[in-house]
Amino acid sequence: MTDKIVTAEEMRHYDSYTINTIGIPSLVLMERATLAVRDEILHAFPIALKDVVVVAGSGNNGGDGIAIARLLHIAGVHVTILNVGNPKHASAEHQIQEKIAHYYQIPETSDLAVLNKATLIVDAMFGIGIDRAVKGAYADAINAINNTDAVVVAVDMPSGVNTDTGEVMGTAVKATTTVTFAYNKVGLTKNGGKDYAGNVVVANDMGTYAVD
Repeated sequence: MTDKIVTAEEMRHYDSYTINTIGIPSLVLMERATLAVRDEILHAFPIALKDVVVVAGSGNNGGDGIAIARLLHIAGVHVTILNVGNPKHASAEHQIQEKIAHYYQIPETSDLAVLNKATLIVDAMFGIGIDRAVKGAYADAINAINNTDAVVVAVDMPSGVNTDTGEVMGTAVKATTTVTFAYNKVGLTKNGGKDYAGNVVVANDMGTYAVD
């Protein structure tokens, strides 16, 4: 276990090197990351699995969320995907995960009311990319998540927390646990990020290589 703490830029560099230079496909890294989140959910929160809602943005973090929904569904968990954001902006990996989720017939909605009965919420909106204030539908979704009594598991970063500073960008998800990938992030260790992250689990068997 490494105690290395990285910035968003460093993490992007390591991912890019792993994918483009070493040749591990991004979908393989994504699957390993999402298996780690699935394991944490099943092992840490077995009594909160009655009604799981995965809140998925349109980027790769949302793609992670959709993959997590599939893995939980295969494990026999009742799970719904709540889509937030513009599907026209979906990343390539996100589109692939979406296609697979359709095959598994996992229910999807864009109605925030689905959060009202959630026992566990997976926050997969932003990941490490956020650098401006959260607005619109995303802010509405974050506030709705924070208004529930559900266990909240954030994927990589709580949505709305700046990866490099820990600053809350207008509003942010208050997580019970954050499963962050490969290395801990600076923003999970300081300022608001430390409080919003909850318990930080570093999923450090991703296969991502740190090369400077």
